Amino acid sequence: MSVNPSWQIYATSTDSWLDQRAVAAIRAELPALADEVVRAIQLEVPAYSRPLSGEFGRGIRLGTELALRRFIGDEPEGSLAVYRTLGYGEHRAGRSLDALQSAYRVGARVAWRRMSQTAAALGASAEAQRNLAEAMFAYIEQIAGESIEGYAERQLAQAGDLERRRASLIAHLLDGAPPQAAALHSAAESARWAVPRTVACLALTGDLASTAARRLSGDVLAREQDDVTCVVVPHPAGLEQAGRELASRLHLRAGVGPPVAVADARTSLRWARLALELIEGQEGVLVADQCLAEIALRSSRDVVAALRERALRPLADETQRSRQRLEATLLAWLRRRGSQRAIAADLTVHPQTVRYRVRRLRELFGTALEDPERRFELEIALRSRPRAG
Repeated sequence: MSVNPSWQIYATSTDSWLDQRAVAAIRAELPALADEVVRAIQLEVPAYSRPLSGEFGRGIRLGTELALRRFIGDEPEGSLAVYRTLGYGEHRAGRSLDALQSAYRVGARVAWRRMSQTAAALGASAEAQRNLAEAMFAYIEQIAGESIEGYAERQLAQAGDLERRRASLIAHLLDGAPPQAAALHSAAESARWAVPRTVACLALTGDLASTAARRLSGDVLAREQDDVTCVVVPHPAGLEQAGRELASRLHLRAGVGPPVAVADARTSLRWARLALELIEGQEGVLVADQCLAEIALRSSRDVVAALRERALRPLADETQRSRQRLEATLLAWLRRRGSQRAIAADLTVHPQTVRYRVRRLRELFGTALEDPERRFELEIALRSRPRAG
């Protein structure tokens, strides 16, 4: 028989432990003691006050008697599995571990009192009875730890299952054709997600983008796709401000999609990703509703790329730095209708610098700068560039 030294209760060589006669007497009382422990638990722990019937009742009664038999060395190590099962059952029943822990304490007190009385009647020393108490509570701590492990395992399993269901839900929302109402509500119910009237999407990039979803209020859904964190935000009032705060605090780039009906979440995400693509370099936020013209350009990339190549061909031989300066000046010239003072303010340069650059642009583009159609093409080409955050 294997005996765990942390709660060994008998030996033959010292009166510090119970002798074989005391253990035999305790063994004979175990069925009655198990019933007494169960009754005490029912009286003192409200969660277990209902009649102990069915699987629940069998589990409590079996667990109690196994605990007592194992304590005196009559059950093998493997019997600990029952206490993991009890912890699992508490999680499945939707309870915390408080009730089970209370039941263990009540059971330990009742069992120690009756065992101590039995041992004392057979002449056990006071020291042996103290050791019995220490062994009992060390043992209860061990089996309570097994129940905690079982409870935690069930938590992890359920969390993993819920995560899979939420991944399926976000796929319903963002992939393929718009979901049918029945399928959407079924997936949402399975994922424990209350379907809102409207949602909006965030598209985030940056080293800490994956943590951003946890900092948003509400029951958000998130996933990683192509190095972008895609977040579905229910009831999105105030999302623009929340996005700006996140981008500033976590050094992110963020595109904010428009509020839409839940079934149109993929549209909000597409716009958010297009807005994100318009930001380059620094962290920042771009709201799709505020840059629809630029998003429209990004939606036809091959056409716009061809237009850019043709419209800006006169700059092809410039150095990269010169081309950047001239492109910025040309866009400001188009937007400000040639006002050198306004252009200088936009670019934070001296008006003389603007005059020099505009003269250079006229040399390169010639009469194209006087043609309304060419100016329109030039503005489209220049506005289609990514912009700083």
